Amino acid sequence: MTRESEVPVIFEPPGKRVYVLAGTKLMEAVAGVGIALDMPCGGEGVCGKCRVVVRRGAGEPNTAERNALTDQELAQGVRLACQSRVLGPMTVEIPETSVLGSHHKILVHSEGSAQAATDPPLRKQYVELPPAARGSDQPDLARLEQAIGPFEVGLDLVREIPDRFRRGGFRGTAVLAERRLIDFEPEDTASECFGVAFDVGTTTLVGMLVCLNTDRELAVASRLNPQTAFGDDVVTRIQHAREQPLGLAELHRAVIEASNEMIGELAEQAGIARERIYELTFSGNTTMLHLLCRIDPRYLGEMPFVPATGSPLLLEASELGLIVHPRARAYVLPIIGGFVGGDTVSGVLATGLAQSQGPTLLVDIGTNGEIVLSAEGRLTAAATAAGPAFEGARITHGMRGTTGAIEKVILDGRVRTNVIGDAPPVGLCGSALVDLAAGLLRHGIVTPQGRMQAPGELPDRLVPELRHRVVSHDGQVSFVVVPETDSGTGAPIVLTQRDVRQLQLASGAIRAGISILLKRAGLRAEDLETVLIAGGFGNFIRRSNAQRIGLLPSDVPRHRIRYQGNTSLAGARLVAVSLQARQMAHELARRTEHVDLSTDPDFQWAFADAMIFPEGEGVTG
Repeated sequence: MTRESEVPVIFEPPGKRVYVLAGTKLMEAVAGVGIALDMPCGGEGVCGKCRVVVRRGAGEPNTAERNALTDQELAQGVRLACQSRVLGPMTVEIPETSVLGSHHKILVHSEGSAQAATDPPLRKQYVELPPAARGSDQPDLARLEQAIGPFEVGLDLVREIPDRFRRGGFRGTAVLAERRLIDFEPEDTASECFGVAFDVGTTTLVGMLVCLNTDRELAVASRLNPQTAFGDDVVTRIQHAREQPLGLAELHRAVIEASNEMIGELAEQAGIARERIYELTFSGNTTMLHLLCRIDPRYLGEMPFVPATGSPLLLEASELGLIVHPRARAYVLPIIGGFVGGDTVSGVLATGLAQSQGPTLLVDIGTNGEIVLSAEGRLTAAATAAGPAFEGARITHGMRGTTGAIEKVILDGRVRTNVIGDAPPVGLCGSALVDLAAGLLRHGIVTPQGRMQAPGELPDRLVPELRHRVVSHDGQVSFVVVPETDSGTGAPIVLTQRDVRQLQLASGAIRAGISILLKRAGLRAEDLETVLIAGGFGNFIRRSNAQRIGLLPSDVPRHRIRYQGNTSLAGARLVAVSLQARQMAHELARRTEHVDLSTDPDFQWAFADAMIFPEGEGVTG
C-alpha cells in the first residue's frame, strides 16, 4: 500500500482540522492550517517559543520539552510543536503568544521592538450633537468638527449630511479615513469597522478580513487566481495584455471579480455587511499589482523592465470596481523595482528584516522567487523567474495544495504519502515535489545532473519496492508515486523526467539569485545567521529536502532556517491596520537596492551551476 491511514488533528482556535501521517511533527500539522509559529531557534527545541496545549492525544514529552517546560506545564498538556509528534487523534490549542508575532505587530524604528498597531488608517466615532435651534445656527459640519476635530469632506457627502443629521436626531457615527470624513451613519456603528487584506499571487489569491478596531482576524478565504486562464506566469500575462485588444481589461476584470467574490465569502463567514468594509490593502508582485490597477504592464516585458510607478497607491475602491462601502479606500503597496514588488516589501516589513543584527536572507518561494539580503545595514533584493512548478503547474500530475493533493512523500525503503484532506490522492503539490526529488537523489534514482536512471542503470543496493516503481510513462523514464489501484483518478500518479527538469529550472533560478546577492555582499552561504522562508508554499517544505535539491543553501545549518508563513498577506494586514506600517513600507521600498539579475554578467554562470543538484547522501534503504 502506498497510502496509510492518516491521523486527524483539530486546532483551537480557529477550529480547523488537518490529517497527517502518524509520527509527523506537530509543527508540520500547524503549518497545514496556515499558521506560522514563533520558532527563533529554527525548531531545535531550545527557545521554548512554539508552545501549544494538547487537549487530547498528548504523547510523552521528550528531553527537550522536559528542559523547556515545567512539570506543571507538562501535566497540563503543554508541548513544543517542533518536538511533539502526532501519534493519534489530537486536539490542540494554539496560544496567541506562540503565533509568529509579525502577523500581529509592527516594528518601531527607535527600539526595534514590537508593539501593537494603535494607529489605524480608519476610525469610527459615535457622537450626539446639540440639534440646530433658534440662537444656534452653527453650520452642521462645523457642529460635527467641534465633536471629532477638523476633517476634509467631499461634496457628495456634504449634500447628504443635513438630512442625515435631522433624520437621526443629530446622533450617529462619523467614519474617518485619516482626516477625511467618508460617511455619517445612523445610530452607533463604531464597533462595525472592517478591512480586507489581499495577497495577490501569480497563482493564488488570499484575503483576510480584519477588525480595524482590534486588529483581530475574522475570516480567511483563498482561491486560484483566475488570471491563470490567460497564462501561468507573469510573462505570458504581460504578453496577453500587450497583444490582445481587450487583454488588459480581461486580466483586470478576472482578478477584481474574484476579489469581489472573496469579499462576499469573508463577509458571510464573519456575519457582517460588506458595506461595513472601509479599507482594502493589496500586496503582490509588480505585474500582479499593475494588472489589479489596470495599468498597462507592457514595459515590464521589455528591457529594462520598468514599472509605471514605485510609490504606494491610495485609491477609491470603487475606481477598481470593488464592491464594499461606496467611499472605501484601496491601498496598494509600493514596489522596489523591476519585478520585485509589493509582496517583497510586505515580507521585509512583516519579518523585521531591516532590523536584523547579522546577515539574514529572506526567500519568498513561489511562481516568482523573490530574495532579499540584509547585511551591515544594507538591503538588496532580486526576483527570479522560478516558474510555476512549486505551485503544481507544468508538472505532469501537479496541482495546488488542496484536497486530494499529496503534500508529503517519504521514501524509506517504501513510499509513504500524506494527502491533504485525508482523501484519495489525485496529484502532487509543490512540497511533495521537493520531497520526491530529494528522496530520489538520496536513493540514486536521479543523478546530480537531474537525469532519472532507467531500470537497467539503477544502483544495485536499491530495494525492490523502489526499483519496481521506475517505469516508462509516455516515453519518459518515470517514478510511480501512487499506482492506479490507490489513485483517486484511476490512473497512476507519476513523476517524470520532464518534471524533474522543471524542478531544476525553478530551484536553480532561486539558488542562482541567492548566489549573486551573497557574492555582491562579499558573503558566503555559511556566513548567513538566519534564512527566513516565506510564501504560502514555503511554509510547507521540509528544510532538509529543500537543501538536498539546492533550493536552499546546503551550507547553512538547518536550525538557522525559519518559516515565516505568508509574509505577503502579513504585510498587507499590517498596512491595513497601521499608518506607521504604511510609512515604513514606503521607506523600505525606497531604501532597498534592486538587483536586476538579467543584466548581471555572472547570473547565467550561476544559473548553469545551480541547475546541478548538490552532491549529498548516497543510496539508502
